Amino acid sequence: MTQATNMEPPAGLDAFLRLHGWEGAQVSPVAGDASFRRYFRVACAKRGKAILMDAPPPHEDPRPFIHMAQYLNGHQFRAPEIFATDLTRGLLLIEDFGDRRMREHLDEHPEDETAVYRAAIDALVVLAQTPPVQAQGYDIATYMREVQLLSEWFMPAMGLSFDVREFDRIWIHALAPLADYQKVTVLRDYHAENIMLLDDGQQGIIDFQDALVGHPAYDLVSLLQDARRDVSPALEAEMLAYYHDAAKPGADFDAHYALLGAQRNTKIIGIFTRLWKRDGKERYLSFLPRMWGLLERDLAHPDLAPIKIWFDTHIPSDIRHKMPSDLNVDG
Repeated sequence: MTQATNMEPPAGLDAFLRLHGWEGAQVSPVAGDASFRRYFRVACAKRGKAILMDAPPPHEDPRPFIHMAQYLNGHQFRAPEIFATDLTRGLLLIEDFGDRRMREHLDEHPEDETAVYRAAIDALVVLAQTPPVQAQGYDIATYMREVQLLSEWFMPAMGLSFDVREFDRIWIHALAPLADYQKVTVLRDYHAENIMLLDDGQQGIIDFQDALVGHPAYDLVSLLQDARRDVSPALEAEMLAYYHDAAKPGADFDAHYALLGAQRNTKIIGIFTRLWKRDGKERYLSFLPRMWGLLERDLAHPDLAPIKIWFDTHIPSDIRHKMPSDLNVDG
């Protein structure tokens, strides 16, 4: 089913705002994401500004967002405060963090890059030292469902044949060592478009409703192998060294970082293909060259040789570089 693109305010909004003391507020749409959630800015002369999240059931459930926001704020992180809820209709009125995302700030102020990324990594170091949230585990079954998005969407879209059982076997074997590593809260979409630079100098976190408990390298990958912002190999290496100095992870951390990078980037290639193929969002194809570049960087790690061989055999370089400009989008 195609995600909603209608940006008319949800039905019954006036009553919701009136009930919670925001009567007469002006409501304007805010750019959304790749889900059924919609966002609106609410401006009220008496109360100031807030963000309305419209997360309508059955496609969305705002309760995980509420749970994670309470967890983060309860452990000295900066997540939006929740002002009002209507869980039946999936409406949340939350704190407005403004418009200064990490991405746009660094586009305008590239000289701040090192400091801003270090602050974002500092948060991950603290998060790894904090008791994990009560949430499901990022287990092998979940990792596998994610990498299978490539086999389910990208491979058929490109008309590529392969042995599904071989694909699964290689990934299950590669992912097995992650099961015994330290378990921490994993935000899952921790990157430059979900980190807000606040007026008080702190960094605010958004889009964390899908959090799980898993490996500490996952959010670091999300940050340093950003699907929507170019992070140079030099900056990635510098920030990895900074993380090592601060967190003192185990000797196998770099191998796990590369593995989770390969896992995440494989998943995202599948997701972006699905967003085009199923949901008609062709613009996501423009991200695929970056994703292939990141995946190739991860596959260069010697521990990932079996996965690299699979990709080189079944999706050789000439096929990868057909995306997206030479793809038959009418297929």
